[in-house]
Amino acid sequence: MAHQSRQSASTARTDDASSGRSSPCSDKRGNFLTAADEEKKIGGGLLGDSLGLGPEGREIGEEAIARFPTANSIRPGLSTTKTNVKSLHSIKSHHSRAGADGYTLNDEDEEPNNSSGATGEDAGDPYLVRWEGGDADPMNPRSMTTLRRWCIVLVVSGSSLCVTCASSLYTSTYGQLMPEFGTSRLVCTLGLSLFVAGLGTGPMVLSPLSEFYGRRPIYICSFTFFLIFTVPCAFAQNIQTMLVARFLDGLAGSAFLSVAGGTVGDMFAKHELSAPMMVYTASPFVGPELGPLVGGFIVQNTTWRWCFYVLMIWSAVQLALIVLFVPETYHPVLLRNKAIRLRKETGNPDWIAPIEKLSRSIVKTVLWSCIRPFQLLFFEPMCLNLCILSAILLGIIYLFFGAFPLVFQNNHGFTVSQTGLAFLGLFVGMLTGITSDLFWRRRYDRLVHRSEAQGGGSEPEFRLPATVFGAFLVPLSLFGFGWTTYASVHWIVPIVFSGLFGTGVIWVYSGVFTFLVEAYPLYGASALAANSFARSYFGAAFPLFGVQMYNNLGYQWATTLLAFLALAMAPFPILFFRFGKRLRGNSRFASG
Repeated sequence: MAHQSRQSASTARTDDASSGRSSPCSDKRGNFLTAADEEKKIGGGLLGDSLGLGPEGREIGEEAIARFPTANSIRPGLSTTKTNVKSLHSIKSHHSRAGADGYTLNDEDEEPNNSSGATGEDAGDPYLVRWEGGDADPMNPRSMTTLRRWCIVLVVSGSSLCVTCASSLYTSTYGQLMPEFGTSRLVCTLGLSLFVAGLGTGPMVLSPLSEFYGRRPIYICSFTFFLIFTVPCAFAQNIQTMLVARFLDGLAGSAFLSVAGGTVGDMFAKHELSAPMMVYTASPFVGPELGPLVGGFIVQNTTWRWCFYVLMIWSAVQLALIVLFVPETYHPVLLRNKAIRLRKETGNPDWIAPIEKLSRSIVKTVLWSCIRPFQLLFFEPMCLNLCILSAILLGIIYLFFGAFPLVFQNNHGFTVSQTGLAFLGLFVGMLTGITSDLFWRRRYDRLVHRSEAQGGGSEPEFRLPATVFGAFLVPLSLFGFGWTTYASVHWIVPIVFSGLFGTGVIWVYSGVFTFLVEAYPLYGASALAANSFARSYFGAAFPLFGVQMYNNLGYQWATTLLAFLALAMAPFPILFFRFGKRLRGNSRFASG
């Protein structure tokens, strides 16, 4: 009798699995998922912002930043009901590879083409929809031609460039806005701050929504509203309209700093991801430097409204390219579409996609994406200090949009367009930092090989050498910039130091982002979200006091104050490189 009872229970579970229904046992087990497991399911897709402003980054999953091999993850064999804080301390560091969806935190032992999202329990389900032949499935984005995939990369990168360029292009309009609207420079600067605040706020909602509806609907809706909210900026008759429209514009455009990186990871396997990801990650950095350059020539030759006319034209072109050439690439959504087609063609309702078996709600997903980052900021000293370091650097970059006109126009007699050209130093410096990634990857490999020779393995701290060097290059370059802002010093000298500053910023960011993902394998999404939020709001705040500080302290001492602020944070990457493993062992959230 007992044997028959067990056999019946087994048959019932098999029937439930094949029909896509969950058994009472599985429902009960699902109720006991820990917060870590919930984050792994609903937050794994929010990694990234990876090197962008809005964070530059919350939806770049591990694979989307795979040119820096990423996060350590809990092995799938561990029971979800037993994962707790204590167990995190005993986990050994090891590589992980993202699934083909660009989101899921998978173990290195899993099949690289297992992009269906199916777990070990689902492997025997005959009606679970998977990719047929892995990447060779016609519906799999990786089966598209190389030319088409690169076209999509260029479109989403161009859209990201457009959004970040819009943030700083506005700074060229101050000279004409103030007399026309009868307002002060500080109030005009709010238009820059509110836009950047929107870039930091939008990903909190847009990133988790993309997990439910896919990337393409988010792209089309967000960029449509980005275009719409640019219109009142162009035709504003008062500063109030301008400020409200600027915030909404940044909020809408933030999708391309949080979701687009995942699209790149969707289309390229890990071994071919480096080049397209480098193109995408460069766009959020070069955009702010191009804004004053373009805006300076426009304002010098016509009215400020043409800055927004140009943005409207550019945005309309980008929107058309998105609609025509950017398909849905998010693998779970594509598998859901495939399941719907199979149910319709076969008349069998048992066909089901992995995403359809999840019981999560939109509200819960969005709430977790908003709450968890602040938990990490409040309770994790490593996350807090690295986020503050990153935030200070972005704040200084946006403060420079007010400081550069003071330095180069007052000391060297630059015109508005020539002042925009002065930002080419930052532009070149950042590109240099991005292209030096190969050097830091080799440095990382050497550290891993040395650790393996001693019986160890990869550790998150091995990502920090770039940050260590960058954290000291930044204050040195700021000291150099500040004390060469005299009129008697040739203008090229401070521009060269600004280029070194740009290189240091990239080095800091590249190490910080990858360290956070690896140090917090189950909470990597939230760690990058915390970094993105802090950076964006520092970037919004610094321009509000920058001009006053430079006028009251003088150009030299104002920049020196910024250098000392950066220097105060410089020791932390060294401390975390030396003692990070010990700190992770005592952490509530990090791997031990």
